[in-house]
Amino acid sequence: MRAGIPIVMAMIGALSIATARPALAAELDYDETIILDAEALAETGIKPAYEQLLPRLKKYVASPAAVSERIDNDVPSYSVSCLGKRYSIYDKGDQDESWGRATFALFDIVNRQLAKTPYRFFAINGGNDLGGMFLTPAQAEAAQKSLPRRQDWPYLPDASKPWHGQYH
Repeated sequence: MRAGIPIVMAMIGALSIATARPALAAELDYDETIILDAEALAETGIKPAYEQLLPRLKKYVASPAAVSERIDNDVPSYSVSCLGKRYSIYDKGDQDESWGRATFALFDIVNRQLAKTPYRFFAINGGNDLGGMFLTPAQAEAAQKSLPRRQDWPYLPDASKPWHGQYH
């Protein structure tokens, strides 16, 4: 009778392993997300959003660059400038893709300043759910391995339409 006990215990152990939740490669700390909202950025909100994230950026960059805005409600047009680069968000009422252009502009402004650090400012989600998180590329890659949906992966926004760098 005692000989059967180890077999039963081994079977219980195998069942526990088979039904256990697989260990995740990495989990993002969503408490560290900076809430942004691409629509708000496109509606003259890049500078306020940048100022909101400055305290966190100062952890990685000693003297963050200044951002200036140019808003003309008569045309209408909206652009921002930083470190000698101008980002046109919309001009003459052409607001198609303004959410994507605004997202790219903010993340490019931050990431150009992070170039000499091991960190990048990664986008989380998009649209009204857009957020940002400071991660190393290795942390972002580990998160990709643990998140089953590509749309949930951290990404670096770019200027290409229509997804602006977001995985889909």
